[in-house]
Amino acid sequence: MKYYNITMPTCGVPALLPLLLASGPMMIDSPCPTRSRLLLPETDPLRAILVPDRVIAVRPRALSAAHSAAARIMLAHGPRLILARGTPDRLGRLLAPRMPADARILLDDALALAADYRTLAGLTEVRLRLERITTDSCRRFHVDRVGLRLLCTYVGPGTQWVPSHPADRMPHAEIDPASMRQIGTGDIAVLKGSAWPGGDGQGVLHRSPPLSHGPEAERVRLLLTIDAPDACGMMDDANPTIVT
Repeated sequence: MKYYNITMPTCGVPALLPLLLASGPMMIDSPCPTRSRLLLPETDPLRAILVPDRVIAVRPRALSAAHSAAARIMLAHGPRLILARGTPDRLGRLLAPRMPADARILLDDALALAADYRTLAGLTEVRLRLERITTDSCRRFHVDRVGLRLLCTYVGPGTQWVPSHPADRMPHAEIDPASMRQIGTGDIAVLKGSAWPGGDGQGVLHRSPPLSHGPEAERVRLLLTIDAPDACGMMDDANPTIVT
């Protein structure tokens, strides 16, 4: 297990948080809005995102053969885009009928990650996006205009990111390719964005990996994104949104 430590401005999380993180699950109160959280197990690397000077934390994992097969089934037979908001239980009820039956194990994994995100963010509901990507969308380095975002790439190359840069002041052309890092396929990452309370607009600089120059058979990703329920203007009257 590993996580990445990148410096950013101090957030309004209690100064004693690093000490508290060494203990078992507990509730933590913070001056940041909606920041009462039941922490994940102490061995979970994602907990590190709550430390003020961390802007990305990664839980490495290798997808099982069953999960990889379900992801391929989703690419072949499922919708191009699934977008929904709600509690993990409600998301399960909304989305189960929209996914191929043989991809149910993939939905179960996404719902478990939604529950983890909800725990970290101190929220009741989340916004879940599962998308087939075949273009170079979001290929420029940027900082998300959110507080906290969870990413997991089920198929294809993972998200690329750059450590130790003043993200909002770094022109794209000045990024040294040798400094780039990449989240592994199947790994779970949580990223702070520019709206993280007390973060002074700083977050992790990242991008979707370009696909157009790769072999044709590899120009596809299946990406799970989990955010706060109102991220990107998500509205109840479009819940769920399914694009085939």
